[in-house]
Amino acid sequence: MTTITQVAPVTTTASTRPTVWRHGVAAGAVAAVLTSTIATVAAAAGVSFADSTGESIPVYAFPQLTIVFSLVGVALAAVLARRARRPRSTFVRTTVGLTALSVVPDLTFGFDAASAATLIACHLTAAAIVVPTLARRLSATR
Repeated sequence: MTTITQVAPVTTTASTRPTVWRHGVAAGAVAAVLTSTIATVAAAAGVSFADSTGESIPVYAFPQLTIVFSLVGVALAAVLARRARRPRSTFVRTTVGLTALSVVPDLTFGFDAASAATLIACHLTAAAIVVPTLARRLSATR
C-alpha cells in the first residue's frame, strides 16, 4: 500500500524585507554624524548659525534634531508600509515634500547666506541618507 502525502504551500504575510526601524535608526545615526560634522566644520570656518534675532543654533543640536526627525521618518515608513496602497512611492513623494518644506525656515528666518546654505546642506544630506534607506525597505505595492 502506497501513501501519498500532499504538502500545502506555506504562505506568510511577513515581509521578506528587513524591518524598517533597524535600518532607519542606523541611517539616522549615520546622518547625525554627517550633519554634525558639516555643522562643526562650518562653525570652525566662521558660520554663525544666528537668525535675525541673534539667536544661534548650537552645534550639538544638529545630531539631536537629525535623530529625532529620522525617527519621524521611520514612523512614517512603518505606517505607510501598513496602510498605503503603494508604500514606497507614497513614502518617497511625502518625504521629498517634507524635505522641501524643511528648508523654508532656513530661507525665511533671517539667516545669513553661509548659515542658510549650511543648514540646507544638512537637511539635504540627512534626507539623502535616510529616505533611500527606508524606501528600499518598503514594498512597491501592498
